[in-house]
Amino acid sequence: MYLQDHNAFAKALILPSLWLTMIMSTGQVIAQPDNSDQAVATFAGGCFWCMEPPFDELEGVSSTISGYIGGHVENPSYEQVTTGRTGHAEAMQVTYDPEVVDYATLLDVYWQNIDPLDSGGQFCDRGSSYRSTIFVHTAEQRELAEASKQEIVASGQLNGEIVTPIEEATTFYPAEEYHQDYYEKNPLRYRFYKWNCGREQRLEEVWGEN
Repeated sequence: MYLQDHNAFAKALILPSLWLTMIMSTGQVIAQPDNSDQAVATFAGGCFWCMEPPFDELEGVSSTISGYIGGHVENPSYEQVTTGRTGHAEAMQVTYDPEVVDYATLLDVYWQNIDPLDSGGQFCDRGSSYRSTIFVHTAEQRELAEASKQEIVASGQLNGEIVTPIEEATTFYPAEEYHQDYYEKNPLRYRFYKWNCGREQRLEEVWGEN
């Protein structure tokens, strides 16, 4: 049975004590890292719990932060975002060393971990807050993102139209602390959610053995 909203799933599984000790985010945008040798990329691909692991595994990625972007409410909470009324999407902000891993590689990882044919959400999570979007920070990122999208279209490997847009990055708000590294803090709950949501099954349908 697919879950319609992992907000309800999270509330059902996270211990009450954890909710009492939640630390709200500062709401500050993370536009550029302190280290000038680092760069930032921002991707929305449905549940941010599931978007952290693929990027954390990459050499050259120094951090991943789950958060919210693309909306019109300042410092929104998870509960507000999942209503779909703030305009935000759950997103992943990746800080990386471009000398070790380039933006094109990040794009490859991103595409392979989303369903770019789905305009109504991602996998079992439905609604605008779970939409897929590439949020670009520079003209170079936009050029590379557009090129990668066109390359997939030209390859003919997908059975449908790519609906994932490429947009300018706006204010990024880090999500609440209990969302950060959720897959490491709650491995059993995370694996159950991911399996029950049908994420891996759908990715295989879309991308095949890739």
